[in-house]
Amino acid sequence: MFNRIIKRGHRKLSKSDLADPSSNGLDPSSRGANPISSSTVTVNHASRASAASSANSNGAVIDRGDRDRDSLSSDIIEPLPMFREVAVSDRQSLFLRKLKICCVMFDFADAGKSAREKEIKRLTLLELLDFMQSGSSKITEPVQEELIRMISVNIFRCLPPASHENTAVDNAEPEEEDMYLEPSWPHLQIVYDLLLRYVVSSDTDAKLAKRFIDHSFVFKLLDLFDSEDPREREYLKTILHRIYGKFMVHRPFMRRAISNIFYRFIFETERYSGIAELLEILGSIINGFALPMKEEHKLFLVRALIPLHKPKSIASYHQQLSYCITQFVEKDYKLADTVIRGLLKYWPVTNCPKEVLFLAELEEVLEGTQSAEFQRCMVPLFRQIARCLNSSHFQVAERALFLWNNDHIVSLIAQNRNVIFPIIYEALEKNIQSHWSQAIHGLTANVQKMFLEMDNELFEECQRQYQEKEAQAKVLAEKRELTWKRLEAAVAAKVGTGDSMVMDKEQKGESNNSESLSIEKRDTKIEWWLLLVVAVAGALSVLALSMHVFDKDNN
Repeated sequence: MFNRIIKRGHRKLSKSDLADPSSNGLDPSSRGANPISSSTVTVNHASRASAASSANSNGAVIDRGDRDRDSLSSDIIEPLPMFREVAVSDRQSLFLRKLKICCVMFDFADAGKSAREKEIKRLTLLELLDFMQSGSSKITEPVQEELIRMISVNIFRCLPPASHENTAVDNAEPEEEDMYLEPSWPHLQIVYDLLLRYVVSSDTDAKLAKRFIDHSFVFKLLDLFDSEDPREREYLKTILHRIYGKFMVHRPFMRRAISNIFYRFIFETERYSGIAELLEILGSIINGFALPMKEEHKLFLVRALIPLHKPKSIASYHQQLSYCITQFVEKDYKLADTVIRGLLKYWPVTNCPKEVLFLAELEEVLEGTQSAEFQRCMVPLFRQIARCLNSSHFQVAERALFLWNNDHIVSLIAQNRNVIFPIIYEALEKNIQSHWSQAIHGLTANVQKMFLEMDNELFEECQRQYQEKEAQAKVLAEKRELTWKRLEAAVAAKVGTGDSMVMDKEQKGESNNSESLSIEKRDTKIEWWLLLVVAVAGALSVLALSMHVFDKDNN
């Protein structure tokens, strides 16, 4: 509850705030205007030297870490000249000084706290971005290193608790107006723009830049995909895709890291905000796979992508997942059998909206399936489709019947009608006879008409087999009912005999009980007589002993 109060304490932007760039202080037209000064500023750390020798009211020296944290909010700000105001030779050093300003972090929990310093930092970030976009001078290696360090200081942070951690509901979907938006976004957005500009710039040498954008940097970027702010995830998606394209040395590592995120999401948490964005990146990556496809990529399909159909929250990323799956089938049609059997493995049982998504994806996969691969999986596939046809949820039955609107699927069915018709016919007849929806009746009749036109003799044979099966089932039901009636009659006839047997047993039990009671009484009497005899004998022996002692005293 405490985390929820802390997290929800920030003001959340409305839809109008997202649509209006000026609402968060990032209006492009304001880049040239400076409400504070016409030039940017620098941080004077002279106050830190004086603070080192100061003591608190109790005479204790202030701790260095506490002193540095306090100095962030009490730094003296001094103006710095703009880039156009200095010589070209001095711009690299000025760039470094401005980067140091942007490394100062602020607390955005209180919007009114350090408002002037926050605005100064924002304007400095905008000036750095304009300088990089202008391309007036190529930044040197030390400047690149400091730039990546400044970006790391700003974007790599602890994310706030996710919304599901602050509620008692396990599978609650966050409402749009309840969505958490990063309060420091006015600064973060420009920092992400700087990183994106650095990555895509033609002046950036990949061999040199890979020293700064290394595996650790990429791994931390991937961790940020769990941010609940959709604006941040959108920037991360673009930046990571550009990094994948420019830094070939990072590609295997990035694919493995994304796989690990999927594994943790599927088999452990089922909670991760950026699955859709990661799948979008993978969609373009898969589209560029060379043929023949490597075994590593096929394993990624089987171990990571297909199991993504398991989580309940598939609706939030199904469109991107379906695109990745169909890309694999289009690249290598032999994978269609693997994909279809994977879908059947994770086919939902009680989740009807999820079942509709599966049917839509199945249609896309079947469009790229060849006849040989279709024949390998058509029996279990159409058994599942038959179950969908008889679903009481009309959207599931309707979506299954819509498969016959696809010409390629109909052609595959026609080529293998001797196997498929007997599986489907019974489900179609049940729909005609007992389904509650009139729309399903009409669609089912259309499919039956299509079967009849495709192969009249086979249709009549399936109809005859269905009627025989129904007749046999009716005979079995009658036999079962007759057997139960005979059993009930036999039980009723033996009720009287059973009652007399019970009475005899009760009488025998009573006689046995009386005999055992008499035996117990007799044994009790014997025990009392024995105790009485022992008591009398003891009393007589005591009396004889006392008389003997009395006679001895008298003598």
